[in-house]
Amino acid sequence: MSRGAARSTYLSWLARALAPVDASASAGGPDDLVLGYATGYGRGDVEAFVRSLRAVHDGPVGLFVDPDPEFREWLASQGVEALDPTACAGWAPLPVVARFGDYARLIESRPALRNVLLTDVRDVVFQASPFAQPITGLEVFVEDEDHSLGQNPFHSKYLRALAGDEVADTIADRPCLCAGTIIGPAADVARLCRLILTLGAIPRSSVGGGFGIDQASLELAVHQGLVAARIRPNYSRVATLGRCIDGVGVDEDRITNPDGSISPVVHQYDRHPELMGLVRGLWSAETRDRVRTGPQGLSRVQAKLKATLSRYLMEFR
Repeated sequence: MSRGAARSTYLSWLARALAPVDASASAGGPDDLVLGYATGYGRGDVEAFVRSLRAVHDGPVGLFVDPDPEFREWLASQGVEALDPTACAGWAPLPVVARFGDYARLIESRPALRNVLLTDVRDVVFQASPFAQPITGLEVFVEDEDHSLGQNPFHSKYLRALAGDEVADTIADRPCLCAGTIIGPAADVARLCRLILTLGAIPRSSVGGGFGIDQASLELAVHQGLVAARIRPNYSRVATLGRCIDGVGVDEDRITNPDGSISPVVHQYDRHPELMGLVRGLWSAETRDRVRTGPQGLSRVQAKLKATLSRYLMEFR
């Protein structure tokens, strides 16, 4: 490395993640694609997602998954393409960050794609096609309609870790956005993925690959006007339930919004036992409860401590 060059494990990974993609051998027509990241999951974690989606969407669906033959065979039986995450020698960011590199590469390798929904998997269920409502541009969705960025401790923490207090203060009055559900024209979605990863390089350290930075990078990109995106309110195309579901109900086996409408995509339903029971009864007897299994262990505690300290220590340039 040349004298004075920035040294960062994240930047080294980023160079590989954003390498040009060869789309010369691409196939397929102008389809609408649902794309998710399900590494570390099994059938019990994704069955409600897959079966509810297949009830309303007959287009392509792709999930990045581990090399589990039995799981992949079941996905194939549901018409879901099992995708391989990019292998990485050495340091790699957490999957919540790394997924955007794989998303961008997959989309760019298939230039005929029309629209793409990027979505979380384990805590998402579908009630109608996410593409039924016209898509005219990139859409991002409000996660916490009751608090601004500056008022939400989770969002504020990671935004300040990414961009610093002064930058965070300039958008503290803007809405909290969700990195778990993004939809739009394929080229726009891929471009946003690359921008999220590039903004994660601001700290030039492992902070860029840490938990919550994907969310903060999305909010920085949208609220600073670095990408043209329509901010959709909660309970629109997507309902993000969080921990409070005041006014949310059930009507004929569908989850209803406070105004009685139905959102095609329901996110974070698994925070609520009554909704978890409904989804399990409709789509999957194997859907597991959202519980922590076993102790965290010393290695996980050490990793969390390292991540916390790295947000406050100056990085050698």
